[in-house]
Amino acid sequence: MTLIPLISTIMTAPEATTAPAAGPTLLPRNSYGSDHGRHPVAALFAIGLPAALVVAVALSPMVMVAPPKTEPLLGTLIDLAKPIEPLPPQPAKKVEPIERSSSAIDTVNSPIDADPTTDNRVTEGPVVIDSGPIDPGPPARPADPPPLPKLVLAELDPRYAGAFQPDYPASEQRREITGVAKVRVLIGTDGRVKAVELISTDSPGFFVETRRRALAKWRFKPATRGGVAEESWKVMTVRFEIKVA
Repeated sequence: MTLIPLISTIMTAPEATTAPAAGPTLLPRNSYGSDHGRHPVAALFAIGLPAALVVAVALSPMVMVAPPKTEPLLGTLIDLAKPIEPLPPQPAKKVEPIERSSSAIDTVNSPIDADPTTDNRVTEGPVVIDSGPIDPGPPARPADPPPLPKLVLAELDPRYAGAFQPDYPASEQRREITGVAKVRVLIGTDGRVKAVELISTDSPGFFVETRRRALAKWRFKPATRGGVAEESWKVMTVRFEIKVA
């Protein structure tokens, strides 16, 4: 919009220049207008240059600056919980004053007259004479253990009485030697003989036969204590006699 008035001013400038009335004025040799042959070229240049500028401006494409593009924001919608409205304040309960039976300055008289603590009197009582150490006497004897039940001695089982007599030794029988063999036997809880010990004998053969028969054939009713069978020792005497037919 400012270029058109400028062009108009340039085009009207040569016509406004007039010579003074007194007569022609001499211009310098190299000044504009000193040579009348160059006036048309100068006028053409003065008019054509602004016109060309106007046409160039009119024909030039308008430069459009595109606005900067902004990328859309991506996000996730979050449902915000509705805030919980606070409960309206509850009216404070009216507290009725409690009637006191007595004020802080009231005093209560004790029904029992107590002696003042500042009294230094000593209460007299019965005189106790120290009798000295007391002799506890001899130590108590521990109680006796309860007596054991009575032992019932073992006896020969009558069912095996026929197998009691041992065989007569052949050597003593040929020599017609008679006598006895006294032994001590250990009877187990099952009534069998577990061991045989010699006490006395009239012949070694008598003890050998007695020992063999006792371990193999003798049976006893075992000894008992309180109804419970237990092992026991028993002395047995065996007689060897030659029977005359």
